[in-house]
Amino acid sequence: MRTREDLEAYLSRSGLPYEEVETDMWVVHDTSSTENIVVILAGPLVVFRLKILETSQIKDAPKLHEKLLEFNAQEMVHGAYGIIDGAVVLTCSLRLENLDYNEFQGTIDDFSLALTNHFETLSAFRADAA
Repeated sequence: MRTREDLEAYLSRSGLPYEEVETDMWVVHDTSSTENIVVILAGPLVVFRLKILETSQIKDAPKLHEKLLEFNAQEMVHGAYGIIDGAVVLTCSLRLENLDYNEFQGTIDDFSLALTNHFETLSAFRADAA
């Protein structure tokens, strides 16, 4: 049975800078993309979330939604794109009770890889994009 202390050990072991911003909420500073992955311990779940862009900044929402669904079906391993609280996000929820370090690191890596591979495509949907 994994605990909060195990999750903190995984954060430390990852080698990425992080900080606890609230009780049971950490921000991991992904040095490869300069983005911040939020890790939340929510009861029996560990939730990973990375904000991509605000929905108010989107142009051609139907095409963006289609592209996000394609990415989810074809390229995402540990997470999925979604929309919550007025933002397009990458998100993943894993059960804490049997979370191992490989799953934890795999999720961080999947988010980093997705952001690297999809950034240019998703940025084109920003209303202020040239």
